[in-house]
Amino acid sequence: MDALDQVFDPLRDFAKDSVRLVKRCHKPDQKEFTKVAFRTAVGFVVMGFVGFFVKLIFIPINNIIVGST
Repeated sequence: MDALDQVFDPLRDFAKDSVRLVKRCHKPDQKEFTKVAFRTAVGFVVMGFVGFFVKLIFIPINNIIVGST
């Protein structure tokens, strides 16, 4: 029985933790969803601009290094 307990105890603990997590979760209301969606969109825009400016800076530097041959 000890070997079976070693197998089933972690599964039982995982199931108990999963049930506790699902009970604490809730569906967001309109205000909370709008806030999360807006912040996600701002993050996408900021990361897009960062990538654009990095590319804008490194393309001429790369052309200077590669184009000198």
